[in-house]
Amino acid sequence: MPDTTSTPVALHPVVEAVTRRIVERSAATRSAYLAQVAQMADRKPGADRMGCANVAHAFAAMPDADKTRVTGLDKFKIVEEKGANIGIVNAYNDLLSAHAPLQYYPDLVKVEARKHGATAQVAGGVPAMCDGVTQGTAGMELSLFSRDAIAMATAVSLSHDVFDAALMLGVCDKIVPGLLIGVLHFGHLPTVFVPAGPMTSGLPNNEKAKVREKAAQGLVGRPELLAAESAAYHGEGTCTFYGTANSNQMLLEAMGLHVPGTAFINPGQDVRQELTREAVRTVLGITKAKRFAPIGEVVDERCIVNAMVALLATGGSTNHLIHWVAVARAAGIVIDWNDFSSLSDVVPLLTRVYPNGSADVNQFQAAGGPGYVIRELLDAGFMHADVLTVRSGGLREFTAIPSAKADGSLQWADAGASKDETVVRPANSPFSASGGLKLLKGNLGRSVIKVSAVPDDRHIIEAPCRVFDSQDALHKAFSADELNHDVICVVRWQGPQANGMPELHKLTPPLAVLQGKGYRVALVTDGRMSGASGKVPAAIHVSPEAAAGGPLAKVRDGDIIRLDANAETLQVLVSDAEWAARPLDTMPEALRAANGIGMGRELFANFRRNALAAEEGACTWF
Repeated sequence: MPDTTSTPVALHPVVEAVTRRIVERSAATRSAYLAQVAQMADRKPGADRMGCANVAHAFAAMPDADKTRVTGLDKFKIVEEKGANIGIVNAYNDLLSAHAPLQYYPDLVKVEARKHGATAQVAGGVPAMCDGVTQGTAGMELSLFSRDAIAMATAVSLSHDVFDAALMLGVCDKIVPGLLIGVLHFGHLPTVFVPAGPMTSGLPNNEKAKVREKAAQGLVGRPELLAAESAAYHGEGTCTFYGTANSNQMLLEAMGLHVPGTAFINPGQDVRQELTREAVRTVLGITKAKRFAPIGEVVDERCIVNAMVALLATGGSTNHLIHWVAVARAAGIVIDWNDFSSLSDVVPLLTRVYPNGSADVNQFQAAGGPGYVIRELLDAGFMHADVLTVRSGGLREFTAIPSAKADGSLQWADAGASKDETVVRPANSPFSASGGLKLLKGNLGRSVIKVSAVPDDRHIIEAPCRVFDSQDALHKAFSADELNHDVICVVRWQGPQANGMPELHKLTPPLAVLQGKGYRVALVTDGRMSGASGKVPAAIHVSPEAAAGGPLAKVRDGDIIRLDANAETLQVLVSDAEWAARPLDTMPEALRAANGIGMGRELFANFRRNALAAEEGACTWF
């Protein structure tokens, strides 16, 4: 690794203040969590702690040589030193392009572990669904809750309790937050996350979006649209836009939970396999280190703030205003949207990656990638440098870019200057002085808006509203030419308790078409938009949701709504007296009857009943 020492930089006062209030707010829950971590860590290894029958079951399928390493038994003779046993939790399936490469990782991990006197077992597999496949379908109503199902599956996998460390294999939208929530409930385990990288660049994202808009207008048919989509999504690896999946990878780098620089190396590159081997060496290094760093200690309040800052500085996915609230809760840390808003006011926007620009993540990586961004944020005082990571050199190690030497071994070099300032810029010359996420408040509740890709003249929209009870209803109105005017589209009954809070990315093309015609349009919803949401103003995650008696249930067609991202307000322009007297609509009975029926949605009824609000992470396990 390059020299990662530097003169300490004073922390920005707002970052310091937000961190301090999170620490104070979380004092009781974080203390209880750390006590549990310490109690679990202060135990004998699993093979010593468990009964003989338990041990025999756990290792029955292992090769004899591995049994010797993990149990200490060699033909009934005790060997002097047992090796660590790594639990692999794998989100592999070959439906997800990003996860298909993970098929081969376990064997690679096991071989590398043996080289270091250790063993590895696939502790379990977790479900992994693709939002790109389910977008706009009934299956999308399982999407958000799949995060908590993944967390539960991670817990089941690790509950065998014979592991000294863990590797989390996963990449995409709900999978990484789910794995992280799950393993934080085993906070005593040293843990490294192992991604697979993005697919190589295909049809540029802007061109794909134009074809989608043409299809929404009926200007091209299904063959042309399918050809464009297939040219964009064409091989193994993560989708190349900067949506939730790739935001996950940026945040894990900022939290110090990867091998440094692993996020955006393509699956086919030779260095990718060596980085996976390095993940094995890294997690084993933690188990032997004098400064023991289990994941429950690594993910502290400063680590969470670093993730929030990285999200804002890169214009990342709005989904993380839900997911990282839940991740923090899993570690006994309490954050809310006020914290994101305060940080967004001061954290500079350093990247332009689609949908906040034209570049894809491969161009982002080539221009400097996460290493460049983290270095700039550290040097400008926007990130905590004094944090634990999975590496001994701390967060500064994550400012370096990996590559392979002639012999195939790894080397890291400083990110250097930006290779393309249309994609990444230094902190002293950002694209914007603020992070581009705004917290909106008013008589319609609390919501968030991502303005980093919204044209400046669209930050304030005031127009009569049209109320829809489903995204299909909006599409029908668009197809019937009923929305060819200034309009704010309200789509309600889309929150966690109503139907599982599906993403409404299917609404992006028609709304973009209306905006392209010159109309002033916006979306207001208690649902989510994709991490790829972009140029149309969208007040999303409105809380409390309509199904929980939130104010969207009072809105009527024709009400004038003012969405003002500059003043950070979301108001229906009705007198206080009239608004207070107006009754709440209830979810239409036909919609209520249809919700939760079919496509396995019945199995998630308890999730819907118990889900917390979006600002509380939509958690189902509290």
